[in-house]
Amino acid sequence: MKYAMLAALLCLPAAALDRPGTTFKVFQFPPNMIPRIDGNADDWKMVPESYAIGMDQLVDDTDKTRKPDPRNLDVKVRVGWVKGLNRLYFLYEAYDNYWDFAQPGLHNDTFELVVDGDLSGGPLIERFQPTKELSERDAHFSMHGVQAQNYHIMTPAVGKDWALAWGCNAYVKNLPYANAAYGYNFKPGEPGRLTLEFWITPFDYAGCEGPQRAVESVLTENKLIGMAWAVMDYDNPASESHSFWNLSRQHTMYGKADELVAFRLMPVEPEFRKFDANWSFQVLDMDRRLVSFKDETSGKATSWEWQFGDGTSSTEQNPIHQYKSPGDYTVVLNVKGPEGSSRREKIWDVAVR
Repeated sequence: MKYAMLAALLCLPAAALDRPGTTFKVFQFPPNMIPRIDGNADDWKMVPESYAIGMDQLVDDTDKTRKPDPRNLDVKVRVGWVKGLNRLYFLYEAYDNYWDFAQPGLHNDTFELVVDGDLSGGPLIERFQPTKELSERDAHFSMHGVQAQNYHIMTPAVGKDWALAWGCNAYVKNLPYANAAYGYNFKPGEPGRLTLEFWITPFDYAGCEGPQRAVESVLTENKLIGMAWAVMDYDNPASESHSFWNLSRQHTMYGKADELVAFRLMPVEPEFRKFDANWSFQVLDMDRRLVSFKDETSGKATSWEWQFGDGTSSTEQNPIHQYKSPGDYTVVLNVKGPEGSSRREKIWDVAVR
């Protein structure tokens, strides 16, 4: 009984996120305008300024009284998504008066990103495990980066991977789960501007055993996810001290998903939205050849006409239809609304036997 209750609790959204009352926006790219990961920000010009998150939203955890100085460090981040893809796209643009990336290891200007794709909350590194019954080794291999992921992204990366995926599941930073590209022209110790484009796949479960059992976070319109980042800025190659500009107000957000910030996956902006018929289906009972159809039209439809490919039709928005004979059927949905009319035909997608 107690295990059933625990499982039910784990399925609930986290009870708390940092910065209550604050929700940032994730821009929805139309499917024909997905940004190319090449270190060039041109693909992001369509993203409104209201989606940009700048230094005014960050606090330096090493000195909370310190105010951002754009002459020293100026960072702007935009986040995007594409309906139907479980990916989060990022554009990281930064000016730094001293770029530190000449040394091996973690002494590197860094963009630290933490993502909790299903708002499961809780600790994501062994240091914060709720029980001390697990050894450090057991905790590491059972929980570190599993239900939420932490990426230490090098800005820029030279002679090293673009990111450290902090945990035992390094596969989350590689294709087909992530990709990155940089644009810059400065050398270590010089000032300059950097453009970093990347995308990552958030996971509800990213176990240490490898991707074969991993479960991607399903991204859907208006969904809330937990996310935060910190900018670690080194200015002295002889010192390990650095600033830690944090979007969360909790320094330990790097290991506690309850301390992340709310982000909402937004619908397509009106100027990129078009009235476009679309639909999906599900076979409810193959023996009875019973199929349910779901209208997924983009835009406001006020009337629907389904042609099921067997000579029958329906004007319901989401009909259920029973085919009398086995076969591969061509199904058509015609919709009308204030923005006009649209048609979507799918050839032989619906197959019953």
